[in-house]
Amino acid sequence: MRHLFVIFTVIILCSAKSVAQEPKSIENQFLYEHHIVKGDTLNYRMLLPKNFQKTKTYPLVLVLHGAGERGDDNEKQLLHGGDLFLKEEYRDSFPAIVIFPQCPDNDYWSKVLVDRSTKPFTFNYKFNEGPTNALTSVIDLMEEMVDKPYVKTNQIYVIGLSMGGMGAFEILYRKPNMFAAAVPICGGGNPDSVTKYAKTVPLWVFHGAKDDVVNPILSTNMVSALLNNGGFPKFTLYDFANHNSWDAAFAEPELLSWIFSKNK
Repeated sequence: MRHLFVIFTVIILCSAKSVAQEPKSIENQFLYEHHIVKGDTLNYRMLLPKNFQKTKTYPLVLVLHGAGERGDDNEKQLLHGGDLFLKEEYRDSFPAIVIFPQCPDNDYWSKVLVDRSTKPFTFNYKFNEGPTNALTSVIDLMEEMVDKPYVKTNQIYVIGLSMGGMGAFEILYRKPNMFAAAVPICGGGNPDSVTKYAKTVPLWVFHGAKDDVVNPILSTNMVSALLNNGGFPKFTLYDFANHNSWDAAFAEPELLSWIFSKNK
């Protein structure tokens, strides 16, 4: 009986050790947060640097998800890109605060009319009108974060994919002095909107040449507009990629080093 007790104890200790060593999931490492603006609630997830200290300062990265991750569960927005920022080599090399807001089902990051009866979809951008409620909430959250003493105001970045890529282009137009660099992926916008930031904000634009949801011409038009207005964008067009060009973009080995090398 005593031998059985010893064996049972060893099993329990080994199991406890195994659980303790199990790596944390995305859900466990990104904090659940929300931000309220004029009655509208913006859910978001926030990743803090390892050994975060309020007495230190850190870059801030805003990541805008695509239309498929809209909702109110405050989880789906981490589907694409969430694991990128959890890689140990990046957390050690580029300690930063990372924010993934979630757009509600009935809203959009960009002020745009979307016609889904065509393939690719047709987008009519209304950047000269006011922002959507969702983007208004994101801007308000970012302004609040920028005022925090532990945020490096010269290292604020935005990444967006699909609907979020359109949101990245638009938030640059609405807050051109906030961001040190931007990465719009398979997005688009109105080329007339780039004049506010073309010369001052470095961009790395990604798209898939085979994209049958968001026409790659939308990104090439934005890149052309940036060039015509004195900008020097970096542009990657994947000949093999369809709409999910974010997979290839997030796998770029130089992506985060390029982003964090930019200062305002």
